[in-house]
Amino acid sequence: FYLTPPQVNSILKANEYSFKVPEFDGKNVSSVLGFDSNQLPANAPIEDRRSAATCLQTRGMLLGVFDGHAGCACAQAVSERLFYYIAVSLLPHETLLEIENAVESGRALLPILQWHKHPNDYFSKEASKLYFNSLRTYWQELIDLNSGETTDVKEALINAFKRLDSDISLEAQVGDPNSFLNYLVLRVAFSGATACVAHVDGVDLHVANTGDSRAMLGVQEEDGSWSAVNLSHDHNAQNEHEVERVKMEHPKSEEKSLVKQDRLLGLLMPFRAFGDVKFKWSIELQKRVVESGPDQLNDNEYTKFIPPNYHTPPYLTAEPEVIHHKLRPQDKFLVLATDGLWETMHRQDVARIVGEYLTGVHHQQPIAVGGYKVTLGQMHGLLTERRARISSVFEDQNAATHLIRHAVGNNEFGTVDHERLSKMLSLPEELARMYRDDITIIVVQFNSHVI
Repeated sequence: FYLTPPQVNSILKANEYSFKVPEFDGKNVSSVLGFDSNQLPANAPIEDRRSAATCLQTRGMLLGVFDGHAGCACAQAVSERLFYYIAVSLLPHETLLEIENAVESGRALLPILQWHKHPNDYFSKEASKLYFNSLRTYWQELIDLNSGETTDVKEALINAFKRLDSDISLEAQVGDPNSFLNYLVLRVAFSGATACVAHVDGVDLHVANTGDSRAMLGVQEEDGSWSAVNLSHDHNAQNEHEVERVKMEHPKSEEKSLVKQDRLLGLLMPFRAFGDVKFKWSIELQKRVVESGPDQLNDNEYTKFIPPNYHTPPYLTAEPEVIHHKLRPQDKFLVLATDGLWETMHRQDVARIVGEYLTGVHHQQPIAVGGYKVTLGQMHGLLTERRARISSVFEDQNAATHLIRHAVGNNEFGTVDHERLSKMLSLPEELARMYRDDITIIVVQFNSHVI
């Protein structure tokens, strides 16, 4: 098909979402001005997820992208649950006690997170009680372990990731009397997801990454040009340290079979992920759970096979690598995106395209002529020039949409080719996946004045 520009726009804008941090008395006290996010599916249904929330009991904002594989179940669960685990890990002891006492006495709970969600980002109502009980067990343990020290953000992020992954595994082993829930917890555990999460609090930016989604900082140099700073490392075969880490964790006899054709045990691209119990549980445990599980699970070929050369599990971890960065005035934005973006674009191009887009949007502020005498003719010239510049490039109101347009439609000259964009977006489902992956992007804009 050949899509018209309006049809292209409606496909690109279907999942876009923007959030502006509210100002107080005309002042924005947050180091975050706001964020734009968007998703473009290649799989049906899409296997990527995204989340954004403001922490209400501690300061800070959480943003994350999650890339699912072997289905979307694990990415869905992690996108719903991980931020609660992080928020709880960051809470002071007194607040945890208040929350526990409220649950004990049946009073209303202090809200922990304010979610910023697109209507398509759904939450599974059926599992909410189960998820809540696991989370409550976690905060009860944190209360018991209270050391009186304030929690280090890096430690909180690592603990939250590991704990959620272990709860996903445990829930699947225990099962659930409700057959729908039983199948759900098993699907979550047997599928997998990578996660890249940012926590922004004042000038402190922490990025916790598990897998091969990426975080990148857009920096404006003194001459106005843009550069990119990586805030995460991919956990895959291209990362030598990661290959070494995996080899260190297993006997020398397995050295040749651990990484084959750039995949873990010849099967899995990311070397760290949530779920994926096929790479974590012993063979006995896998068999026991699949045999006692619901029939749907038995019919699923994926759950039955055992990875080749499977001798010393676990081969996979959900433990994140955490990078801390102190924000500087020249740090203008953060891009979090699943590998669907990075497969098609170099980080330097991403920095330039978003940077020019954001500063381009600023051209739309009223033209200030600061006390000069300007004739109407000159003013008219300035406005026409500005309009031409905007209408040609910035048809998007959302930085993530603008980036997706480039990722899918760029030609060899680095400009968007409408015909190419139209072809890529009109590919039928079964073909789309051969040309591109799901793409999920969050662009966070920083407030240089506050920083």
